[in-house]
Amino acid sequence: GHKRKLRKIDFNRNKFGVDAIVKNIEYDPNRSARIALIQYLDGEKHYILAPSELKIGDHVSSGKKSDIKIGNHLKIQDIPLGSAIHNIELRKGKGSQLVRAAGSVAQLIAKKGKYAQIKLPSSEIRKVQINCFATLGQVGNIKHELIKMKKAGQKRWLGRRPHNRGVSMNPIDHPLGGGEGKSSGGRHPVSPWGKATKGHRTRNNKRTEPMIIKRRK
Repeated sequence: GHKRKLRKIDFNRNKFGVDAIVKNIEYDPNRSARIALIQYLDGEKHYILAPSELKIGDHVSSGKKSDIKIGNHLKIQDIPLGSAIHNIELRKGKGSQLVRAAGSVAQLIAKKGKYAQIKLPSSEIRKVQINCFATLGQVGNIKHELIKMKKAGQKRWLGRRPHNRGVSMNPIDHPLGGGEGKSSGGRHPVSPWGKATKGHRTRNNKRTEPMIIKRRK
């Protein structure tokens, strides 16, 4: 694949109370979303994830005194119910971890005590502490999912090498291999080492189990 230069994205946005101007919306080869170059009034520059509808020349800020508008970064407790949000923290001060892919958006549906309930793009409803931060709006580059690969070489540019179907291999090479003519495998899809690959649950984090109110399935 092509060489990629790493763009350092500010997922914390902890310059509170300082306005910033959007200088440019740029392509980032390391993610599906676009990124915005912002310059604070003190001259410091940062990259942030570019929300949909954010334009060059717009003002963004973070902290308690920020307005309720797209691109501003606030604590969940300061965001109105029903708002569309992205770039959500799971632990205060760790930086945003959830809802960062192109076109993704979550919804703040409830606040109760120390926790808020957020509906994620997967339809999972999850509890997050209300003192964690989130950004208002939807992640930009909404049409990313409509992109079609025109040729095999386009995947090679992205660093994705060719892969072979298990059913087209010999039995010695894959559990789905062998059979007379074009066989369908005859068992559930598995990896070359026999592990289930489609629909097999891999989640094993008992510690955060109580935070999930409704699963995505």
